[in-house]
This record gives sequence, C-alpha cells and structure tokens, in this order.
Amino acid sequence: MLQAIIGIPCDIKMVGPLPFHAAGEKYIAAAAGGAGGVPVLLPALGDKTALKDVLELVDGVLLPGSLSNVEPHRYGGAPSRPGTMHDPMRDATTLPLIQQVLEQGIPLLGICRGFQEINVAMGGELYQHVQEEEGKRDHREPDTPDVDAMYALSHSVRFADDGLLRQWTGQGSAMVNSLHQQGIKRLSDRLICEAVADDGLVEAYRVRDAKGFAFAVQWHPEWKYWDNPLSMAIFKAFGDACRQRRNQRQRGPQLTETLCHHSE
Repeated sequence: MLQAIIGIPCDIKMVGPLPFHAAGEKYIAAAAGGAGGVPVLLPALGDKTALKDVLELVDGVLLPGSLSNVEPHRYGGAPSRPGTMHDPMRDATTLPLIQQVLEQGIPLLGICRGFQEINVAMGGELYQHVQEEEGKRDHREPDTPDVDAMYALSHSVRFADDGLLRQWTGQGSAMVNSLHQQGIKRLSDRLICEAVADDGLVEAYRVRDAKGFAFAVQWHPEWKYWDNPLSMAIFKAFGDACRQRRNQRQRGPQLTETLCHHSE
C-alpha cells in the first residue's frame, strides 16, 4: 500500500529547565495505524519556519490536541486567566501553516486544539470556558487518574444531514469523548458545521470550498481509534486523501519526464 507522509506540528514543552518539541504518542499512532501514513514531526519554529519547504515534504497535516490553549489575542478574546497554559510558538507555526495547507489543497485534519486553531485561522472566535456559558454543558474530562475513564464516551453529537460524517458512517449521530474547556463561540463563515453536541456546541466542521480534504473535530478520535467505528471512518477518509495526494505528487515528475522524452 502506498504510504503517505503525514506532518504533525509539535508543541513546545518544558522538560526540566529546557524546552522540547513534542507531540502526543496517540496522535502519531493514529496517523500511522488509523490513517496508514508515515508520521513526521514538524518543529514549532514560529516565524522562522520555512513553511513552503516543510509542505513540500508532506502529503497531509494532522493538527493534534494539546494541554495549551490558543492565545486569545489571536481571535480578539479577553486576556486569559492566570495559570492558563499557552504555546505562542505553536500558534505562530500552525496558524500560518493552516493558511498555506488550505491554499495548496493538502489534506488537513484537526483534533481538539487543532480544531480550534483552524477556526481561529479562518477568522472565528472561541469560548475560553464553555462550562460557564448559559445552556452549555461541562465538556471537561472527569477528574480522575484513570485514563480510560478520562477518554470514555461522554455525550452524543448529531451529524449534519448532508455532511461527511453521515456519508462516512451511514449514521445520524454518535457518542464521543469530551476533554476540552475551550470551544467554538463563533464558527468562521469559511467553515461548514458537520456535527453539534446536545447543547448546541459545534463539535465538527469541514472547510467550505476546500481544494482538498479539510476536516476537524473537537473530540479525540485518536484515542483507541481501532476500537471505534467513527474514529476509524475519520482516519480512513483522511488517510485516503493523503495517499491520493502522494500519488498525484509522484505522477507529476513521471509525467514531466514522459513529456520530455516525447519532445526529443
């Protein structure tokens, strides 16, 4: 099977006194096993990132979740409360990266923070504390050291009637996990809602008029993806799009070589 290269942007995490570029193992495993790709980690170099060169290496981009939040000045929000985790180098890397990925039609999948990043990059806004908004449920994970309980199915989401989730699964709804405090306050008009929670919060969307696969979810399909039909459907669709992109990229030089030989 043709394996596509899937780029995964890193966070900046402190390990002792030093910063490290890092990505969660579960996202890497899902890119490899669920999407069938070869994961490559992209360092969070911020404005120093040579985005054009980076994107020439990959056939798709997976924006993973993170404990950090997008800095609120990026979407015109109020300053964060003391103690809120941020990663300005990731913001400075992923937000312009998203724009170039979409311009080039490179397959894009956003998860949790990645879901929020795409909305911000497209001009949308975020809630910083969804559980404090009137009519909204508490979407945060349970306070437990049991990781399986943390990622357990938590609430239902309803799929759009004409959406990709319904097409991929043949279902109208599903149960998903929930481990977030930020959420969509205003969905960018460049995005189309694909699923909503039972409290009306947007939980999935696709990019309107995208040149290629461009999809994002608020929940965590990477967690034990092999044991969840919805997760498998999402990663299969993403992986298929990445392989198609790789095949097109490989055919380009071959076609050029063929045309050159015919002109001799």
